[in-house]
Amino acid sequence: MDVQSNGLFISFEGPDAAGKSTQIRLLANYFNKLNYQNIVTRDPGGTAFGQKIRKILLAKETNVAPITELLLYAADRSQHVYELIKPSLDKGIIVICDRYIDSSVAYQGYGRQIPVSLINHLNNIATNKLIPDITFLLDIDTDISLRRRDSSNLDRLESESSEFHKRVRQGYLKTARLYPQRIHIINARKPISVMHHDIKHILREKFKTLFSKNEIIAHEEN
Repeated sequence: MDVQSNGLFISFEGPDAAGKSTQIRLLANYFNKLNYQNIVTRDPGGTAFGQKIRKILLAKETNVAPITELLLYAADRSQHVYELIKPSLDKGIIVICDRYIDSSVAYQGYGRQIPVSLINHLNNIATNKLIPDITFLLDIDTDISLRRRDSSNLDRLESESSEFHKRVRQGYLKTARLYPQRIHIINARKPISVMHHDIKHILREKFKTLFSKNEIIAHEEN
């Protein structure tokens, strides 16, 4: 069975230090073991053009107005979809993206308090309404996530106040309640292996036509 007949778009969301990078790596390795072609990318910075925008957005010395910040994320996302995400999906490749449209809702919407309706409209324009097939929201208490970070190397957004990051978390949770069929909340306080198991289980249950349970078990036992 070819799991990639139509491609699969997976996004990971959540605050910094929630463990997204680790879970993305584990999931990509899992797909590799199954011989399912996949790519890992990030938002912002998934293209050469986007890497330049990322440097501007995250540099601590950059003074960026909230609307400018939102527009730069949208510009990065537009190029990302055009250059990498959509062409990969069209080839039947699994795309795993570290952050996507929900990040702008959480950070620029609830964090910066820009109207979410405006952000949704801009996201639709930038992505041509391309949304992930499934999103994993790694959720953790704000105080814990802030303590987990390397305080000596924070970027511009990471350096925002705890109140800002609390609004971001609430934004993520509210968005998850709005789209329960797409967004699945993963408790980021669980052990890494348990989180990975939960993510695989959700994928198997949601995409039964793509994943053959017997085939997956056979691969994992080898």
